Amino acid sequence: MSVHESRQRLIQNERMSVDPLSPQDDSDAGVYLEDIAVDNDYVMSGTNQKAQSFLDEMARRQKAKQIAIPTDDGRVRMSLRELGEPITLFAEDKADRRERLRNVLLALHEYRGVDVEMRDYGIVMDENLEEEGGEEEEEEEFYTPGDEDLLESRQQIARYSLIKARDRRSQQMKDAAYPLTKLVKQSRILSEYLRSYSLMGMQYASDRAISTVKFSPNSKLLAAGSWTGSIRLMSVPTLEDKSNVAILRGHTDKIGGIAWHPQATISQSPESVNLVSGGGDGSVRLWSLNKSTSLAILAGHEGRVCRVAFHPSGKFVASASFDYTWRFWDIETQRELLMQEGHSKEVYTVAIQNDGALLVSGGLDGIGRIWDLRTGKTIMVLDGHSREIYSSDFSPNGYQVATGSGDATIKIWDIRKVRAAYTIPAHKNIVSDLKFYNGSANIPASVSNTEDDRSAPSLQGSYLVSSSYDGAINVSNSQISFQLVLTIRSLISCNL
Repeated sequence: MSVHESRQRLIQNERMSVDPLSPQDDSDAGVYLEDIAVDNDYVMSGTNQKAQSFLDEMARRQKAKQIAIPTDDGRVRMSLRELGEPITLFAEDKADRRERLRNVLLALHEYRGVDVEMRDYGIVMDENLEEEGGEEEEEEEFYTPGDEDLLESRQQIARYSLIKARDRRSQQMKDAAYPLTKLVKQSRILSEYLRSYSLMGMQYASDRAISTVKFSPNSKLLAAGSWTGSIRLMSVPTLEDKSNVAILRGHTDKIGGIAWHPQATISQSPESVNLVSGGGDGSVRLWSLNKSTSLAILAGHEGRVCRVAFHPSGKFVASASFDYTWRFWDIETQRELLMQEGHSKEVYTVAIQNDGALLVSGGLDGIGRIWDLRTGKTIMVLDGHSREIYSSDFSPNGYQVATGSGDATIKIWDIRKVRAAYTIPAHKNIVSDLKFYNGSANIPASVSNTEDDRSAPSLQGSYLVSSSYDGAINVSNSQISFQLVLTIRSLISCNL
């Protein structure tokens, strides 16, 4: 059977692409595969120029992100002056100034071929340094100065967290041996139970908007922070004012964050510190349960305080602020232990792991960072949201972190894999708050399987609650890939 001439040439070309001629073959029947010229810059006619320009712009932005820019505004101004640029423009804030410096350095690299690798935190190296035979300066890491109190606190946190991590790990190994069929049944029963959640009560707590609400550790008190700068304490489930002290007054601007002491309403004395709050006046205040005025004021922030968090040991407090920093405080000495930079815009949210070893911060730059409180180093950068990060929380399992953003999504980050494990299209607007179930609520034993089986795993971290500016609260089951099981309308803050 004869084969057409064009078909024969096609077969020969296919064979050559699979089995190129040996270098020892002197035949003139073809060419070697490695001798074929490849032009990666060739553009076919009809190529979408708009798409190509978009890809070029994305590559440019990615390159700009790799340029290290100092967070200290003084150094930014100094760098701009060194480059012959105005140190400030009309209506320009710190973040805009940093971004302008980044663009200037990128332009130098693109159009003049100047090395934009940052040395001395933002000042460009002298181009003639190498020609003059000078030696390049060694890059140095940036450290925030600390004192003996900070060192001692980190040692305390290390000792505390190692014990907590050991106990958590031991329990997780026991839970891993639990039969899968029973675990699936537990998850199904939990979803059915969560769908039964409904409105229990409603109460007017202030003349202005309520910015945040937090349940006490024993779930018998509710603290509601208001834009008036006051905090109202209410009994649960009646939502009536607390008997002796109902309103805590001290802040002169809206309440940004509230956090309960881990042992408040359990073993902590009512006269001691039971509550911490942060306000728009830039102050962090400590409160007892039997006085309407604050026990102490932690001053230092230069901007609005958005969120606060207690360390699980109850000895320390973290606060996030619009001054581009988060700070760590000792509540016994009422001193600032650490002022941590690292975000290019305002820091909005902060949360601490149950073990007490890690802290997550999120800012209006759309970036989250996980910090090791024992060393002060960043161990993971949460880069994935397209807009600001407004909320965050650690799962009780110790290795998952949830962040809520202005892009209406929630991301679940896996610290072990150093990447995002889930992206949840949770809402239609800003995710204002979120919280993992920490095991303090009273879930019936029939739901957790502990009624008939004492070896059943704990339900800690089994579901996630999130609130949004779309007026909804969503409840998701984390045991089945954060599947949505319930939506409650007309709320923008949540707590468990």
